[in-house]
Amino acid sequence: MKTNSLGTACRFLAGPLLLLAITTGALAQTVRPLINELSNPAKGRVEYVNDSLTPLNVVLEAKSFTVSETGEITYRALDPDIHLKLSTTSFRIQPQQTYYAFYEASSPQSPSWFVIYAAFSGFPFRTAQGMNVRLELPHTVYLLPKQSVQKPEVRIARAELSPAENKVILEVENTGSNFGRILQTQLVYSKKKQDAPGFPIFPHSKRILEVPLEQKAEGENVPIEVALQFQNFKVEEKLQRRDAAASAAVLNTSTVQTTEAQKGSNPRPAKPCISVPNAD
Repeated sequence: MKTNSLGTACRFLAGPLLLLAITTGALAQTVRPLINELSNPAKGRVEYVNDSLTPLNVVLEAKSFTVSETGEITYRALDPDIHLKLSTTSFRIQPQQTYYAFYEASSPQSPSWFVIYAAFSGFPFRTAQGMNVRLELPHTVYLLPKQSVQKPEVRIARAELSPAENKVILEVENTGSNFGRILQTQLVYSKKKQDAPGFPIFPHSKRILEVPLEQKAEGENVPIEVALQFQNFKVEEKLQRRDAAASAAVLNTSTVQTTEAQKGSNPRPAKPCISVPNAD
């Protein structure tokens, strides 16, 4: 069982006054665990906690998702080959109380993954437009086979130090058919180490990660190696230094590509996390 930071997982849409209320603790809801790695088929349990002083309504919705090479997540309707049975799809949590939801999940293909989003509503405040607030928190499920990714299947295709941008650029490839999770990313210096978050690597896919350096890359403050820590093994690679001219060329190319993409794209709007205005 794995957990990750709640701060990067919640979804809501709010104005400045609501953001102030959130930061002062008005929203005190918790989902545990955020991530569950299980066998296939599986039985699981999610704990929903309402630490506020207001009773809240919760609606559960399962979705499938895809993660891009840069870590962006795209959600869609639950894939038909994932069979999910929830003990409930809606409930009410009283103040300072906990509610447990149970589920059974299976898929003919392993690995498979999906997310169960919990939409909390009933908060005692609204936006400046008079709309109710809805907070969405995820519980992500991975249905995994007994085998996990092996060291020969993991390749660091790029490990590049960019002094001009003061960051390290990593490109990690999973050439196998099994799911893997990097528990920790570590930049190794001559006399110290810098830790960075881990991340999943999906079958037959790449993941590109940029790690900002804590200090300017000069003198002894220059990382020389990157280490990726898995549960049962570690993958290491020496960093290659990118010169200033190459950095400028990449930056200019990226700017042109972004401009052209913006001209020709018509992205779908993100799903808002605010409900319709109150009728009363």
